[in-house]
Amino acid sequence: MNGFFGMPRHHALLTVGILVFLVVAPTFIYPVFLMKVLCFALFACAFNLLLGYVGLLSFGHAMFFGGAAYITAHSAKVWGWPFELAILAGMATAAALGLIVGILAIRRQGIYFAMITLALAQMQYFLALQAKFTGGEDGIQKVPRGYLFGVIDLNNDLSLYAVVAVIFVAAFLLIYRIVHSPFGQVLKAIRENEPRATSLGYKADHYKLIAFVLSATLVGLAGSVKSIVFQLASLTDVHWTMSGEAVLMTLVGGLGTIFGPIAGAAVIISMENYLAQLGPWVTVVQGVIFVICVLAFRRGIVGELARLLRKSL
Repeated sequence: MNGFFGMPRHHALLTVGILVFLVVAPTFIYPVFLMKVLCFALFACAFNLLLGYVGLLSFGHAMFFGGAAYITAHSAKVWGWPFELAILAGMATAAALGLIVGILAIRRQGIYFAMITLALAQMQYFLALQAKFTGGEDGIQKVPRGYLFGVIDLNNDLSLYAVVAVIFVAAFLLIYRIVHSPFGQVLKAIRENEPRATSLGYKADHYKLIAFVLSATLVGLAGSVKSIVFQLASLTDVHWTMSGEAVLMTLVGGLGTIFGPIAGAAVIISMENYLAQLGPWVTVVQGVIFVICVLAFRRGIVGELARLLRKSL
């Protein structure tokens, strides 16, 4: 039985639950924290589209996240572009980077694919460190939030939160449709058995390249929005550890599950926020939790909950 947006009933109920939470959450949780969770949840969902449904492990997705953040910040601050155009500029940059990197890396598999994406991401990191328009180690600061369509003042945290929430929901629904479309079924077939998919007449490399560009574009959207929310684009956004965070969020939440990356992002960002007083030990705590999740919850939080639910039924 299908429900909201053509979803199975349990998916529809979860989606409605998320929507209700997003509406009421600002009454008891700081909106800026919520926006950070949404940005990284979108990052993780877009990354999961590539790893969870195509089986390609990229260690270079920070280049799309940070590249889009820099272009959006520069467009808004230096060129004076409005919010919408600055976001689109960041997404277009991420899509272009995704196409270039995809063409170079997509014919490789496994560790070779991962290492190529990591190497290219590190090249971009050093470019961001040396380039003048990125601000070097200082980054691009005091990025103006501006107005949405020239009317809605985004300097108000609640107004900006509403816009970010709408962007997240729209992007999440898009990812859901991609995964559950005929195109998504081909991606899963390629993940499970690429030679067989090829023998059936599907051009695996073309499908993987399209998925890679889609993932990069949506990651770019997350990075663009993040740079507006925090009014900052910095080297942290393009550092390899940012790619590592996407992997961590996806695995903790549940690899190959549609809602898993959201749960993983919420857990990791909450840890970083509420355990900040531990300083460098936050990384150690994250590592311990990651190991526990891998050993005890191999399917991730959402994956294990889904398994238990199926058992009970």
